[in-house]
Amino acid sequence: MLSRLTRPQAVAVCALPVVALVATALFAPLPFALAQPGMTANVLGKNEGAAVITISGARTRTTSGQLRMTTIEATGPDTHVSLGDLFDSWFRTDRAVMPHDAVYPSGQSVKEIEEHNTAQMKESQDAATQAALGYLRLSDDKVKVTLKLADVGGPSAGLLFTLGIIDKLDGDGAGGDLTGGRVIAGTGTIDAHGTVGAVGGVALKTQAAKRDGATVFLVPKDECADARAELPKGLRLIPVTSLKGAVGALTALESGRGSVPAC
Repeated sequence: MLSRLTRPQAVAVCALPVVALVATALFAPLPFALAQPGMTANVLGKNEGAAVITISGARTRTTSGQLRMTTIEATGPDTHVSLGDLFDSWFRTDRAVMPHDAVYPSGQSVKEIEEHNTAQMKESQDAATQAALGYLRLSDDKVKVTLKLADVGGPSAGLLFTLGIIDKLDGDGAGGDLTGGRVIAGTGTIDAHGTVGAVGGVALKTQAAKRDGATVFLVPKDECADARAELPKGLRLIPVTSLKGAVGALTALESGRGSVPAC
């Protein structure tokens, strides 16, 4: 059959399957999610008109400066990501290509994923409250903390919630602000004992922090390399592994006395 065709005709016929395969590869859904810098929120202030941290049963203080939790914004769990989408995002510093299962639990519906993220946020808030009150040696029988942050799920705001509670109740412990009046951002999970854990997406979160005015970024120590990869100019990284270490670093930064760890 092909022997009866002219050379250009034969090339065209042979190319059709290749074109079809390329088109399929370009537009077929792939098991990836695309992420970019997301919103940040000052846990010492308000989010969508409501105070992020509300405390009763203890005297609170007026704070200055900001403690901004950071997020990434990812394509939805049911969004089809094609090869063309990957090429567009791969070489951009403000985008990241991530395995779908690293962002969303596999085998779950959109509703189940939302419920999972909400549950993780609640657990993170409870742990943050326990860690902060434990650090300050206050009883949760008398001090009640309510944390509210709309449209955010997952556990990565734990460290910033904890620092916000401490700043509102005790500041730096000597009459000053834990922030030193700065805009400080960060990320990290926390457990009830004050241990800080890794979260992922820190290279995008540093960009969100710088965009929203931060000059200092608290990062789980194990993610220092990722945070340095696309670090915006003028943003100082402080690695942390524990609540005690984070408070100590911020106090040293404010007072100018003592060492401040660096990545």
